[in-house]
Amino acid sequence: MIQEFGAGIRTLIRGFGLWRTRPGLMNLGLIPAVISILLLGALLLPLIFGMTSISAWLTPFAEEWPAPWKGLLRGAVGFVIVAAAIALSTAVFSALTLTIGDPFYQRIWHAVEVDLGNPPPEDGGGFWTALGEGLRLVVLGILTALLVLLIGFVPLVGGILGGVLGVVLSGRLLARELTGRSFDARNLSPADRAALFSGSRARVLGFGVATQLCFLIPGGAVVVMPVAVAASTMLARDMMARTPLAALPPALPPTPGQA
Repeated sequence: MIQEFGAGIRTLIRGFGLWRTRPGLMNLGLIPAVISILLLGALLLPLIFGMTSISAWLTPFAEEWPAPWKGLLRGAVGFVIVAAAIALSTAVFSALTLTIGDPFYQRIWHAVEVDLGNPPPEDGGGFWTALGEGLRLVVLGILTALLVLLIGFVPLVGGILGGVLGVVLSGRLLARELTGRSFDARNLSPADRAALFSGSRARVLGFGVATQLCFLIPGGAVVVMPVAVAASTMLARDMMARTPLAALPPALPPTPGQA
């Protein structure tokens, strides 16, 4: 399992190679990411800067508590809210970026498919497909944020558990969303997709968690988004090579470096 998790991380690292081989194509992928990060920043920054007031409003019962307990409680509440907001913002950022930048990311996806050989005969869906999947991702992101909030209020360990859970669940959502383009192009059924994810759970999670952690670095989401699109195509090809399906061509080759 650890080796498979590490293989997912290495898949994301392989995606960075396109900055060297296809710099012009990858630069196009920065445009929608910049637009999305600016829009989300306008919403998140007031939340972060106002966290002290929000935490105090949510915990009026602690107003008379002695130091340091009042500060510790309100700090923990603020941390949980920020963790939930980050989990939701990741889903919103990905959905918004993939929808706005569908033509750009379509070109990145297609270039990787061609480089790997045996590309699918169809494209990976259009604007309306991206919009529908984006809305689904936002709904799942809201559910993830609510779960992180609930877990975060568990005494003593809730803050840590909520933060870790937010990264894991958001990463898993990212991996599933980003690999969808390759599966859509091959008209795979929900049952086939479930079989693919079942056969590569740890690898998918490693890729998703690594991507999510990169998104948490200031400015990382902008640079990593086109990388994640390219790497998710490699991940999808790895998954299909590891778990053959009747709907896939028998000659589908694995990507280089597949474990």
